[in-house]
This record gives sequence, structure tokens and C-alpha cells, in this order.
Amino acid sequence: MEIELTSRLNEQKLNIWKDFLKRCDLEADTDFEQIALLWDDGELIASGCRRENLLKCIAVDKNRRGEDLTAKVLTALRQEAFNDGHRHLFLYTKPHNRDMFSSLFFYPVAQTDKVLLMENKKDGIKEFMQSLKPAESTGIIGAAVMNCNPFTNGHRYLIEKAAAQCGRLYVFVLSEDKSRFSAEDRFNMVKAGTSDLENVTVLPTGPYLISSATFPTYFLKEREKAGQIQCLLDIEIFTKYFVPRFSISRRYVGTEPLSQMTNQYNRALCENLPKHQIEVVEILRLEQEGTPVSASEVRKYIDNKNIEKVRELVPESTFNYVKEKGLI
Repeated sequence: MEIELTSRLNEQKLNIWKDFLKRCDLEADTDFEQIALLWDDGELIASGCRRENLLKCIAVDKNRRGEDLTAKVLTALRQEAFNDGHRHLFLYTKPHNRDMFSSLFFYPVAQTDKVLLMENKKDGIKEFMQSLKPAESTGIIGAAVMNCNPFTNGHRYLIEKAAAQCGRLYVFVLSEDKSRFSAEDRFNMVKAGTSDLENVTVLPTGPYLISSATFPTYFLKEREKAGQIQCLLDIEIFTKYFVPRFSISRRYVGTEPLSQMTNQYNRALCENLPKHQIEVVEILRLEQEGTPVSASEVRKYIDNKNIEKVRELVPESTFNYVKEKGLI
């Protein structure tokens, strides 16, 4: 038995790997930094890959199960992840694999009927939630989850309207670094842009509320429903951990005329959060000259060096921040 670790597969090995995963009822996810292939006399019998701190496509030949081959693959991937500075690892899998990965020191974060999210840090999410301190609050406690790539007048408008209806509004900024602006920059822009609103508290989501950009679909047969499945997992995490920690009873979203994916996500929130006694409030998107203000438009103006248009669509705090940082 021999394990091969590489960052790239030639066409022959790529096809062997894809065929192997198909026999394991998985689809190949080729977005990886590292892949581990376990060979026995030239036959691929187990594999797994990694993108940053996310492990995926972990599979074992159906005829070789019970030989601790998953452990061999995970050990190799873990070592490479640690070498790259990733200590806190995650994986998505089917719920029926829970016991197997638990025996390999992965711990459940949240689960739906279709997907299970696990991490290699026991009580990792509980520790993270403890690190976020609730603010003193009276009355309705609301929440909004945002990416803010970058923070626009539209985001500010939604927060202002929501804060006016709450005793406390928590704005959770996605910590995932998959956007044009870094997680740190986006968080700082939101902090600066809401600093005058005394009942608004800005907090990070950490690695737990994860956007659809990184949600893997390799184990889903209903791939067209991936967005809905990912949303249900987000709802499970939000209601299981964020809601009790901050006593949240209301979640705010902006109407979404531009993105079908975000609109579907909002519909899923409206359908499912009330089942957990969380009211969903939609706030009409801010428009300028009949067009909804959007972060994607701001990014286009930045790319086109149209500084005056950028200035029109973002708060002064955002404009000053991106200018001082040399981001425009």
C-alpha cells in the first residue's frame, strides 16, 4: 500500500480518481490544494482532498472498508494541513458517516437530513460562541448576517432601518475570505460605518456561518438543491448556537431583486426560521436613480476607476477606508 500526496493530477490519474469517486457515489470536486491517493498494486482504493481548512471527497473502495483506510487518508491530509498552518479543520459528509468520522476525532457541529458538518476541535463552536460577548439589551433583539463586499449605502440603510425597530441589533459579518475584500477589511468597514448607531453590535461569524461559495456538493445527488440544503444547515447552526447566545428573536434581510440565489435563500429563511420562533423581516432595498444599490456595482466602478460613482454608493467611512488602504 502506498499513499500519494500531490497538488495536481495528470489527466490519466484525474480520470481514475473521478471514476473511483463515481463508484463510491460521489462527484469529483477538483477545487483542491492537496489530494491524497491510496494505491494498492496500482489500484486506487481510497482518496481525499483538501482546500485550505476544508477536507472533502473522502472515499474508500466499497470492497476495502473496515481496513482503516479512511484513517490513513485523513492522517496524510491533516499533516499537510498543519504544515500549511491550518489547525482547525472541517468536513461535510452524509449523516450516516457520523460514527466513522467521530472515531477519527471529528466532532459534529450541525446536521440536517442531508448533510453533516464536523470539525476536528472538540466543542470548537461552543468555544467560539463563548468568545462573542452579548451586549446589554432590552426589547426586541434582532440580527442580520451580511458579507458587505464592500459596505455600501444599501447595507447602511438596512441596518439603520432594522436598528430602529430593535433594542439591540447584531450584525454578523461573514468571516470567510472568499470575497474581493478580505474578512478583516469588510468587518472594519461595517464597524466604521455603524459606529454612530449605539444599539448596533458588529460581530464575526467565524468559520461557522458559511456562504454558498464554499459549500461542497460532491456528496449530494440532488445537486440542483444545493443552495436550499446549505441554507437549511445555516439555519440549524444559527438557531442552535447564535440565537440562544444572543437571545435573538428577529432576523432582518434585504429584498433581493438582483440575485436569484440570494432571493431563494431569503425565501428559505422566511419559511424555516418561524418554526424556531424567529420572525423574519424583509426591508426594501435602497435604490438610487431607480436601481438597487449593490456591492457588485460598487466593485465594477472600482474596477473602472470611476471614483465619483463609488463615492455616491458607499458611506464616507467606506470610501475613506478603501482609499487609505489603497483598494481604489
